Amino acid sequence: MVFPLRLFCAVAIAGFIFVDGGGVKIPSTLDGPFEPVTVPFDQSLRGNAVDLPDSDPRVKRRVKGFEPEQISISLSAHYHSVWISWITGESQIGYNIKPLDPKTVASVVRYGMIRQPLTHEATGYSLVYNQLYPFEGLQNYTSGIIHHVHLTGLNPNTLYYYRCGDPSRQAWSKVDSFKTMPVSGPRNYPDRIAVVGDLGLTYNTTTTISHLISNKPNLVLLVGDVTYANLYLTNGTGSDCYSCSFPQSPIHETYQPRWDYWGRFMQNLVSKVPIMVVEGNHEIEEQARGQTFAAYSSRFAFPSEESGSSSTFYYSFDAGGIHFVMLGAYIAYNKSENQYKWLERDLANVDRSKTPWLVATWHPPWYSSYKAHYREAECMRVAMEELLYSYGVDIVFNGHVHAYERSNRVYNYTLDPCGPVYITVGDGGNREKMAVEHADDPGHCPEPSTTPDEYMGGFCATNFTSGPAAGKFCWDQQPEYSALRESSFGHGILEVKNETWALWTWYRNQDSYGKVGDQIYIVRQPNKCPVHQQRTARWFAAS
Repeated sequence: MVFPLRLFCAVAIAGFIFVDGGGVKIPSTLDGPFEPVTVPFDQSLRGNAVDLPDSDPRVKRRVKGFEPEQISISLSAHYHSVWISWITGESQIGYNIKPLDPKTVASVVRYGMIRQPLTHEATGYSLVYNQLYPFEGLQNYTSGIIHHVHLTGLNPNTLYYYRCGDPSRQAWSKVDSFKTMPVSGPRNYPDRIAVVGDLGLTYNTTTTISHLISNKPNLVLLVGDVTYANLYLTNGTGSDCYSCSFPQSPIHETYQPRWDYWGRFMQNLVSKVPIMVVEGNHEIEEQARGQTFAAYSSRFAFPSEESGSSSTFYYSFDAGGIHFVMLGAYIAYNKSENQYKWLERDLANVDRSKTPWLVATWHPPWYSSYKAHYREAECMRVAMEELLYSYGVDIVFNGHVHAYERSNRVYNYTLDPCGPVYITVGDGGNREKMAVEHADDPGHCPEPSTTPDEYMGGFCATNFTSGPAAGKFCWDQQPEYSALRESSFGHGILEVKNETWALWTWYRNQDSYGKVGDQIYIVRQPNKCPVHQQRTARWFAAS
């Protein structure tokens, strides 16, 4: 059964019917698998995604001296703690930079459950990072002082007021607020979780964030590719296609001030709503001595230690009755590697009576039918899919491909009622072009040797050995695992209703506020799909 794309209203949950004014049924995964649908691409909507210039008032530095700016909140592993992060002092870019001394500015947060007085105080740590290029003519960068403070002993589902800064300098932020997550339990969930990927800082980005804020999320997931600072040379010259415009560059340069612009623009949202980020390929940002991911690992706070991880590239956390696993595609992931061993331990420790929902996130999708990045993450899929499937992961969020795609439940390229639903939301608004070509379109199947990513390991994507695509590298039509695909900018909202039903809604930027682009109830079936058991599934993938 195929349902209409603009779906506003009703479904039965535990005997109740929910109806909107349109009276149209919202489908659920129990109605699937669905016949594949491709929404025709509207050429008038493509246009150019233009970056905000440094003259835009939304990205200019507005504080004085060592007053805090670029303030953000991140969750810890559990409801009773959060991280507050901010930056003080001015960054520098040039040929003779002098890093600031983090010891000269304190990292203090005062907080409480009423605006005044703020009766609790916590201190943290600070750092600066550098982006250095050992080539003549390239400018170096050093950040402002980045502060991270861990607040602990918080009550669940509670509004807290806070300000951050250095009391010895009288350099404080204004008082702001955040709300903690509910305590883990099968009936406790954040109201709305926003999911966005490949965001960048374009005028399309501003529309995405405006629409996202209007949906009043309690939590934001950013599934990689944050600022796209690596589409610029160190002199600030940018391009939609770095390799096309700057083929003679001795190293892939970046313009690090774009990170500062992004932090200032996003502060209005992420100083109030926690944001959880996982790395994408645009965060690699190689520099001197082969160092990578310096900005990503320095600017955000991660609950790595709290979740038993030794890395900023992979970690986990709870948000009410949901356990989120954030995985790194650009760090080793095979069974002998630390990430895989950590993931085994983390999944084994999940108590599904307390966190019934298990959601996984990483940047490049395993199940995408677009030509761009087609089967690029196949080695990661081969290494990790069975483990995630055996523990009953319910939903997977990805980015990387600049389009929207939602899958049927799938495991190893085969429709499987116990497989996850894979959702790609790499359409947040970045300045690179929208993905519009599909691998199953005539003449658009990539040459297999061109698909691996050098940062993601070896070559694992071979021809399918059985099933509808047997003997081929691509399908001849939209794959049966692909339920819906559309090339449009937007964001998604996840609303978990109870321990078995969750509503997923995708909002397109070109639509009016509140208008739905795609909507479906994702339904868990724990009795049909017991976790941590080796399941037998039909499969036809090359292995």
